[in-house]
Amino acid sequence: MHIQEHISLKPFNTFGIDVEARHYVSVESTDELKSVLRLKEFTNKFILGGGSNMLLTKNIDDLVVHVNLKGIEIVSDDEHHVFVKAYAGENWHEFVLWCLSKDFGGIENLSLIPGNVGTAPIQNIGAYGVELKDVFVSCEAIHVTNFNLKTFNFNDCNFGYRESVFKQELKGQYIITSVVFKLTKNKHSVRTDYGAISSQLQEMNIAKPTIQDISKAVIAIRQSKLPDPKKIGNSGSFFKNPVIATSHFEMLKINFPDIPSYLVSDTEVKVPAGWLIEKAGFKGKTMGNYGVHKHQALVLVNYGGAKGDDILNLAQLIQKTIHRLFDICIETEVNII
Repeated sequence: MHIQEHISLKPFNTFGIDVEARHYVSVESTDELKSVLRLKEFTNKFILGGGSNMLLTKNIDDLVVHVNLKGIEIVSDDEHHVFVKAYAGENWHEFVLWCLSKDFGGIENLSLIPGNVGTAPIQNIGAYGVELKDVFVSCEAIHVTNFNLKTFNFNDCNFGYRESVFKQELKGQYIITSVVFKLTKNKHSVRTDYGAISSQLQEMNIAKPTIQDISKAVIAIRQSKLPDPKKIGNSGSFFKNPVIATSHFEMLKINFPDIPSYLVSDTEVKVPAGWLIEKAGFKGKTMGNYGVHKHQALVLVNYGGAKGDDILNLAQLIQKTIHRLFDICIETEVNII
């Protein structure tokens, strides 16, 4: 274990915000993680994963603990399914590609989502009609104060839309160290009915797509709409798609007949936040070295040198404008630090 001082966190967050960690340590095993958590000279610890779902607005005085546990292994399998365990520090997209190389299906629609495996259940990441909960079996996590390793099964996690128990009642209490997924070995069920997947496959001249084809289509779509964090700082979708009452939606249709929606229940619909933001005039808007991406209104970007507060102020302006125009509150998907 090597604790470093005054380390820039710019390389460790996809927004590329240059804030400083007063103390920083990288951990590569559960034993090492437990040892760091036991350090009494650092009362508070700041847990850092892939850095893809947060906006840093200040320097971090706590000990920054970077979770770098690596490894992928097959736990068990049967005729049709395989149970795969991935450790928290594995890059999510690289894990997806590993599964596809083995012809394991179920997460191909989640290709190219930034971040690490360990933070995926916290957010219940999702894209193109698939969510992490659809393939989740269990995860192991260490309690930050008693250091016990606990297994959480599906029901324990209380998954919702971009939600889990780790973002709600257990927020900050556990650090996920590994996740087990149930994937298909054959007879894969491909999802092509969401977003532009079908049209992208047509463009690729693919009539009977494999799971690998689905992944390639998703990657092509995401690359056409979303900036590469290695080139332009961003954290993917900054806002959640709001769920509103059907009655509210019908009222909005009077003034906005082209407003899109996805049915959630008999009484609720989901409205794309990107559409709302674009309709409000923010798509492609720049404010010096930061702004809203020109191809995807859900994505706030740092063109280089922006501060976390700059991005936050823009996000709050968007929220206020959406509420004024549509009487809809849009929540941030990104964690504000």
